[in-house]
Amino acid sequence: MTAALDEIQTPGRKRLLLLMTPATYRAGAYFDAAQHLDTEVIRGLDLPKTVAEEWGVPLALDFADTESSVATLKAAHARQPFDAIVPVDDSATILAARANAALGLPWNPPEAAEAARDKGVMRRLMAAAGVPSPVFRRFPLTTDPHEIARQAPYPCVVKPLRLSGSRGVIRANTPDELVAAVARLERILLDDGNARATTDILVEDFIPGVEVALDGLLREDGLHVLAIFDKPDPLDGPFFEETIYTTPSRLSAESQAAIADCAGRAAAAIGLRDGPIHAELRVNERGPWMVEIAGRSIGGLCSTILEFGAGMCLEELLLRHALRMELPSLESVGVGAGVMMIPIPKGGVLRSVYGVEEAEAVPNITGIEISIRPHTVVTPLPEGSSYLGFIFARAESPAAAEEALRAAHGKLRFDIAPLLQMAR
Repeated sequence: MTAALDEIQTPGRKRLLLLMTPATYRAGAYFDAAQHLDTEVIRGLDLPKTVAEEWGVPLALDFADTESSVATLKAAHARQPFDAIVPVDDSATILAARANAALGLPWNPPEAAEAARDKGVMRRLMAAAGVPSPVFRRFPLTTDPHEIARQAPYPCVVKPLRLSGSRGVIRANTPDELVAAVARLERILLDDGNARATTDILVEDFIPGVEVALDGLLREDGLHVLAIFDKPDPLDGPFFEETIYTTPSRLSAESQAAIADCAGRAAAAIGLRDGPIHAELRVNERGPWMVEIAGRSIGGLCSTILEFGAGMCLEELLLRHALRMELPSLESVGVGAGVMMIPIPKGGVLRSVYGVEEAEAVPNITGIEISIRPHTVVTPLPEGSSYLGFIFARAESPAAAEEALRAAHGKLRFDIAPLLQMAR
């Protein structure tokens, strides 16, 4: 399907460039939405040129080399203009912002896209704007961990500046735990190719409370809330692996309004003004606190549980906005929905997942997607960056959807062999 879409060049139709990585979960949903909108799709893939030629990909880009990639996109736009450039995942948001700015297409300013990807810049701008957020300190990775431990508050959270999905995020309750957390984060960052001499980390206050997520759409008239998700599992550390999201939120209308206001203020503080946002917040007796905000929609396959108007999916809504098409409705429908990101219970080689059929038979379960293939090495947080898959539920209430997700997960069994065992 994707190759066919790349080849479509019908005059008069809107042309959409999707920036994505080869491993993205979300390509299918965006392609389906584009087909429904009768829109031409061009894929801009983060691939080395030699691999792209071997795969037959017409538009290969290096997302890390934005200057070269913007030049490539300007040349492609000159041959046949794009009507919109949309990033599918976090890694493409900065390139999308710079390309849209260079071509005069609406999107977030490049500086805002940078701030949404760099937690240190994000924290500084939100603090300056008075957005409730954790007190933070930024340290070069070359700093003696014992010196960091002397300056840190407790409990605190150690974070990388740019990794996503809670990767490398570790809570520390004591100086010894902080020293160990910094050492562990350093290994993660160095293994990812970061240079110790030029890499910084964050140490910030741990904010107690329940955690929620907000997906919204920024338009000329401000922030439109698309969904607020509850995270019913406590996220108190030492690691912060997200599992269950349910919607609509079970918090009070007053709390939800405060969450929306905090997210809108955070977006304005870092300069986001157009397109989707995904915000993570903590809520306690003092109200909502902004943890992070990204210039993209919810990740993975989680958007599957959202539906708007007369059956419109989230991806179609976002493409309609980017292409400046009519938006029939921004109101989500349904009384209870949930998704579970299946956690990786231990590291090793995934040999098989059992019990999928039994889990699918649980009432209110609408689907199960095991996204990691057998014989793949799997790594849990904080080093890992993926989940085993997703479980989806729809029910008469968010509580019933949560109950179904837990019941389905309880029927799954994971055969993960230690790496040493597999090597014999």
